Amino acid sequence: MSFYDILRLALRNLRESRLRATLTSMGVIVGVAVIVTMVSFGLGLQRNMLTRFRALDLFNEMRVFGKNVFSMAVTGVDPKLGRDPNPGDRRGPAFRSDKAPTRILDDAALAEIAKIPGVAYVEPDIGFTTYVRCNGRVIPQSVNGAMVPNESLRFKTFQAGQMISRPDADEAVVSDVLTETCGFAKPADAVGKTIEFLTTEKEQQDTKAPAKKDAANEDGGGVSFFGLPLEEGNNSAASKVVGRTFSIAGVMGNEKREGAAQGGPIGLMPSASIYIPLPAAREWALKHRNPMGDVALALARQSGQMGQSDSEGYFTAVVRVHDPVVLTDVRKRLTELGFGSFSIVDQLDQIRTVFLIIDSVLGLLGGISLLVASFGIANTMIMSILERTREIGIMKAIGAEDREIKLIFFFEAAVIGLTGGVIGSLAAWGIDGLANRLAYRFILKPQNASFVDFFSLPPYLWVGAIAFALVVSILAALYPAARAARIDPVRALRHD
Repeated sequence: MSFYDILRLALRNLRESRLRATLTSMGVIVGVAVIVTMVSFGLGLQRNMLTRFRALDLFNEMRVFGKNVFSMAVTGVDPKLGRDPNPGDRRGPAFRSDKAPTRILDDAALAEIAKIPGVAYVEPDIGFTTYVRCNGRVIPQSVNGAMVPNESLRFKTFQAGQMISRPDADEAVVSDVLTETCGFAKPADAVGKTIEFLTTEKEQQDTKAPAKKDAANEDGGGVSFFGLPLEEGNNSAASKVVGRTFSIAGVMGNEKREGAAQGGPIGLMPSASIYIPLPAAREWALKHRNPMGDVALALARQSGQMGQSDSEGYFTAVVRVHDPVVLTDVRKRLTELGFGSFSIVDQLDQIRTVFLIIDSVLGLLGGISLLVASFGIANTMIMSILERTREIGIMKAIGAEDREIKLIFFFEAAVIGLTGGVIGSLAAWGIDGLANRLAYRFILKPQNASFVDFFSLPPYLWVGAIAFALVVSILAALYPAARAARIDPVRALRHD
C-alpha cells in the first residue's frame, strides 16, 4: 500500500469511532496544555527577572570593595565570620564581596581601576545622613556623592532642572519626594532654591583648628585646678547651628517603565534623597565623621594595619563598564589588583539553575498527565484491534504486510497525538492570556501597576510540546501495532 492509502485508512478508522478518538485526544490536549502552561510560566518569570535587571541598569555596573578601617579595627575574630564591614553606615542593600580585599581603596586605586580597558568610570560610594534646612523646614535626609558627569540611568530623567553642572559646583540634585517634604508646590519651584547641610559651630571649629586645641591642652590652659576641663564658651558654640549651602540644580524624576521593569532603584549605588558632587561629599564625610568611625580609624592605626599617614580610602565604589561583555575581564583584573567585587552576574548562574529546576518540575507535572494520556491511546488502539480483527485478517489475506498493518496503527496514534498537541498548545496560549488578564484586573490594577506578561511562550516551546505529544502517542501504539501485526489471518477470518 502507498503512503496515501495508509493515511486514508487511518483517518477512516478514526472517523468510524469519533467519540473514542475524541476522548483519547482530550487526554493528550490536557497533557500538552498543562506542560506548555507550566513551563511558559517558569520561562516568563525568568524573562521578567532579566528584563528587570536590564531596566535597573545592573548589567553595566559592579561594586568593588577595598580593605576598610572597620575590618582592620577588628582583632581576635575570624574574618570568615562575615562581620559587617561598615556597621556605622547601613544604607542600602548588603552586597557581599567575592573575596577578601587586600588593598585600601584610595584615590590612587580608583585611578588605577579607571585605566582598566572597558571601564567607563569609577564612582566611590560616599554617603551619610545629616540634618538639612530647605524652604524653612529642617529634616534629616540621606545624602550621596555623585560623579559629574554621570552616565547612570538614575540621572537621565528630571522632573525639573538638570544635572549638576561641574564637579566643583556647590549644587545638588534632589528627589521629588524631598521637594514635597520641603513644602514646594511642584518640583519646578525647588530649582534654584538653596538647601543647607547643618552642623554646630563647635564641630566646625574643631575640624578647622585641631592643632590649636591640642596646644591649649598641653599648656594646661583648658584644665581647672581640680583637673577638670574648662568650657570656655563651648556651650554657646555647641548650641549655634551653621551650615553649608548648596543650590538645587534639578529634581530627579522616575523614568516610566512598563511591565516587569517598573519600580525599584536604578543601579548598584545606594539611593539617596540628595546628591552632591563627590569632592563636596568627601569633604563633609571626613569633617563630620561619626564616633564609631573615629574609633575604628584609631584602632586600625594602633594595630599597625594602617600607617599614620595612610588614607583610609573608601569602603566601596561602583565601577561602570561600557559594555556588559567586558564585565568578566574587568572583574579578573580587579582580583589581580587585590580588590573584591560584586556583580549581578554572580547571581545569574544560581538563578538560572533555580529556574532550570523550576521548569523541570513544572514540565514533569505536565509530563505525568501526558503519560496518563498515553495509556488512553494504547487502550484505544487495543480496543480497535479487537473490533477490527476480521478486517485485519482480510487485509493480510489479500497481501498486506505486517509493516503496513503496523503503520496503520502508528498513523492513527500520530493523528491523535498531532491533533492533541496542536489544540493543547492553542489551549495553553488561551489560558496564558486569560491568566494575565485576571492577574492585571484583580492584582496589578488595584496597586496602580501596569500590565505584566507572566508567561513566555516561545516557538520552540509549543513546537517541542507538539513533537513530544507526537512521540508519546507513537510509543503508546507500539504494543497495539505489534499485536495487530501478529494476528493469524486464518483465525481472523473466522472471527465474528
